[in-house]
Amino acid sequence: MAFTKAAPKQAKLKVSVYGPPGSGKTFTTLQFAEGLAAAEGKRVAYVDTERGTDFYAKSIPDRKVHPDAFDFDAVYTKSLKTAIDECRALDPAKYGVIVIDSISHLWDAAIEAYDGKKSQTKGGADRIPFGAWADIKRPFKGFIKWLVESNFHVFVLGRQKAVYEDTPDGGVTKVGLAMRAEGETQYEPHICLRMEAKADPADKTKSTYLCYVEKDRSGVLAGKLLLNPNFNTIKPLLSIIGGTEQAADEDDDERVAKDGDLLDAADEKAAAKAAKSSALMTELQARISSATTPLEVGAFAAEMTKQKRYLLEEHLNALRALYEVKRGQVANRVMGEVKETK
Repeated sequence: MAFTKAAPKQAKLKVSVYGPPGSGKTFTTLQFAEGLAAAEGKRVAYVDTERGTDFYAKSIPDRKVHPDAFDFDAVYTKSLKTAIDECRALDPAKYGVIVIDSISHLWDAAIEAYDGKKSQTKGGADRIPFGAWADIKRPFKGFIKWLVESNFHVFVLGRQKAVYEDTPDGGVTKVGLAMRAEGETQYEPHICLRMEAKADPADKTKSTYLCYVEKDRSGVLAGKLLLNPNFNTIKPLLSIIGGTEQAADEDDDERVAKDGDLLDAADEKAAAKAAKSSALMTELQARISSATTPLEVGAFAAEMTKQKRYLLEEHLNALRALYEVKRGQVANRVMGEVKETK
């Protein structure tokens, strides 16, 4: 790998959308997806975890915006494995857009899979141990990575949660909002939208969908507040994507193995230092043990100070203890000899 001239390799839009129930996530995303699929002459593949699309799959004349039925193909499941398998099996020649609604349920499925397995083997699911989270996250994060790197436009929808932090006085305070999913899921795509519905004060039967652009790597929509967004809202983004190549990140297993070499090198260095320290300690132990005069004890102290950078702390402390004992023994013997001569 070497530095090369940077080149755009983003052929598809990758968008996360989150908000509370009734904030317009599904309806807005269907409009986005419908327009993108039509622009490519392809279809929309919709992973629906709660049958939230049922009323959008039929014509409703009284629906003031988009009364016609949306045309899309759906799979109805809360299973993470089913969602992964069905999405990976999609033909990019037929499908142009994938919608995951809701990723919150698929994250729940990843956790529940561990709980279910644990209850079968350990007599009941309780608090998940810290060491288990890596295994729980791996298939979920792998799916998100695949979606971001896939040759499809992707919309990842999730429910909203409040984010709290501890306060110095031992309490908690609300510091923001986030998608209810694993870690930084909402920020993995290029664009992150937060939705909410605001009722019309003059007519409670009417509301406006507010769409806050929390992240947009293109900069086209960054920081904007979009009112009742539809396909025309994101149309400007189509001019900055295109081509046939969608950027792919490094393979995680290869990266981990490569970075593991750094740890191996550090382990080898530590082992070499430990071996050298052990040999040096043995040599200095023999030297202090054979010391019989204050001059020899002083020479040992000088040599120990000189060599301390090569000694592990535990070896250095052991030698210092031996030195103190020997110094006391020699001093007492010398004092005894002085008294005898008197």
